[in-house]
Amino acid sequence: MRAVLALLGVCFSASSILANQPPTFTKDVAPILWNHCASCHRPGEIGPFPLLTYQDAAKRAKFLVDVTESRRMPPWKPAPGHGKFQDERRLGDAELATLAKWAQAGAPEGDAKDLPKMPSFPEGWQLGTPDLILKMPESFTVPAEGRDLLQCFVIPMGLQKDQMVAAWEFRPGNRKVVHHAILYTDHTGQARLRDRLDPKPGYQSFGGPGILPSGGLGGWAPGSTPRFLPDGTGKFLRNGSDLVLQIHYHPNGKEEIDQSQVGIYFVKKPVKTIVGGIALRSRNILIPPGKADYTIRTESDPLPADAYAIGIAPHMHYIGKSVKVTAHKPDGSEESLLWIPEWDFNWQGAYAYEKPVKLPKGTVVKLEAIYDNSENNPFNPSHPPKLVKWGEQTTDEMCLLGIPIITDSTADLRKIMSMSSNRLASVLMGAPNQETLDRIQSESGASHANSATPPAGMPIPERFQRLFKRYDKNNDGRLSTEEIDAMPEVLRNRIKQRLENPATEKPN
Repeated sequence: MRAVLALLGVCFSASSILANQPPTFTKDVAPILWNHCASCHRPGEIGPFPLLTYQDAAKRAKFLVDVTESRRMPPWKPAPGHGKFQDERRLGDAELATLAKWAQAGAPEGDAKDLPKMPSFPEGWQLGTPDLILKMPESFTVPAEGRDLLQCFVIPMGLQKDQMVAAWEFRPGNRKVVHHAILYTDHTGQARLRDRLDPKPGYQSFGGPGILPSGGLGGWAPGSTPRFLPDGTGKFLRNGSDLVLQIHYHPNGKEEIDQSQVGIYFVKKPVKTIVGGIALRSRNILIPPGKADYTIRTESDPLPADAYAIGIAPHMHYIGKSVKVTAHKPDGSEESLLWIPEWDFNWQGAYAYEKPVKLPKGTVVKLEAIYDNSENNPFNPSHPPKLVKWGEQTTDEMCLLGIPIITDSTADLRKIMSMSSNRLASVLMGAPNQETLDRIQSESGASHANSATPPAGMPIPERFQRLFKRYDKNNDGRLSTEEIDAMPEVLRNRIKQRLENPATEKPN
């Protein structure tokens, strides 16, 4: 018996020793760095050093703990629990603890056989060859020293007709100095005029593009992943428009040359769902010097129809402190769409939801933005602080919000685009206005989401509830794409006929 207990004691001791082994690079740390950091921290990318090998990471072990525990890296500003987004770069508590324990143990390398396969990163266009490639007309020289630059480059697109965009991809020409980019469109010629007045390639403009843009495609920041919109969904691009590519350059101590480009992918099939938008703005900005918590609140009209948010993009300048967006629903409930508790102008982004977020008819979208114009704000560009008003310059401020949406029908989209509080959606987000919707429908014959399964599923008419009840797995009174696919062929064909000929049988 003593021998058995002694043997068990040895086993328990060995198990305890193994359990207390410190993390190693090959087994524990490499997967964290490769999944969350290597997209920027690898040769040719914007990260100042690579984080691919043991040697790369071991000499920076303590530094990695400092920047991750403080949440400075990876650069992901939305707070958890306030919207679920694609491509989140947030490290979990367990991952933070692993890095800390590894550094405390002296950054052991571990057994080479434990090292997983290093990820492969795509070269060239990540989404394949674009339908339209737009390159800066001239290269731009970024000086070795000085403040960051925001330069706008006007690129004629040569579109002879309106197009629907399925995806776009930005390729920085020089990742050493390209910090981020925003893609606007202009069909008025305003940007071309500004370009002609500036002797350098493009023209300088802080904040926005220095014009009233006709629309936009989105923004790019290091680590961004290009992706196609859902099948049959498109973003409107007006014929005769120029692309206004605003690039934020960060001097790195050496003179650098950049000539970035953009690839655009057009929708190949009939568009059934047009991307619209909800835009909020406040120009009532008058921030006294020394004021550390200047708050601006603005809100939308109650939505006149159901909408589905597919993303969200707030915008402020340097003294922005925090931003919160909330959906106040007609049943009295509230849903947080986004909260950025520590705003950083250098890492603002456009965030795509993992799944469309339903905003029922009657929902009011509310925006709360807080600004810190005190001496204690390290990002304040003015020392001592000065009175800050609304404006385009970096020393001015802005309060903007864009929410790209899709709807169940063209009629619903029309209602939302015509809201009095939503007049800027077409200008700021490239969302189609009433005239554009009329032209799209008359020229293409597209009937928007009436000819496709709506994002929340197709409502089941009351007289068909009994027939389709067994296929409505979640009992929500609607048929999703997955539920329709699970039906017998006869019923699937009947549903398909109903979708392709909506006028023959209107849903409740």
